[in-house]
Amino acid sequence: MSSATIKKIIPCQKKQLIEMVLDIEKYPEFVPWCIEGKVYDKNESADLITFKGDLRVGKSILNETFSSHVSFYKERDKIIVTNLDGPLKHLKNEWNFKEVNNATQLEFFIDFELKNPILNSIMKKSFELGLNKIAKSFEERAIKVYK
Repeated sequence: MSSATIKKIIPCQKKQLIEMVLDIEKYPEFVPWCIEGKVYDKNESADLITFKGDLRVGKSILNETFSSHVSFYKERDKIIVTNLDGPLKHLKNEWNFKEVNNATQLEFFIDFELKNPILNSIMKKSFELGLNKIAKSFEERAIKVYK
């Protein structure tokens, strides 16, 4: 399995950053390797938003669709993403948001494993580079949209 945690201060309001992270249909506009994002079965209550999300990632004809269950716990400012279907054997992804001096401290944790052992070993080698590139894309998007 591959896992990592990234902690960043993003210069935008917590609410704005949460909305951006939950809006996976816009990921193809700014997330590297993301071709398409779709949301299904969205439910909202006073303290919880849940939905099924599909992300198609890759390049050209080499792409895969990841299906996940997304839960946003409003009171805790936390998003938890777990794997439903696709090339992942396991996925746990957490986003935690905390307001700090008119900015937002974002803590992102990911732990995953691909079903294909060969692809999994290749992914481990480039995992950190790819993760940092994706984290940077979220930061740049937040600054572009909300600053």
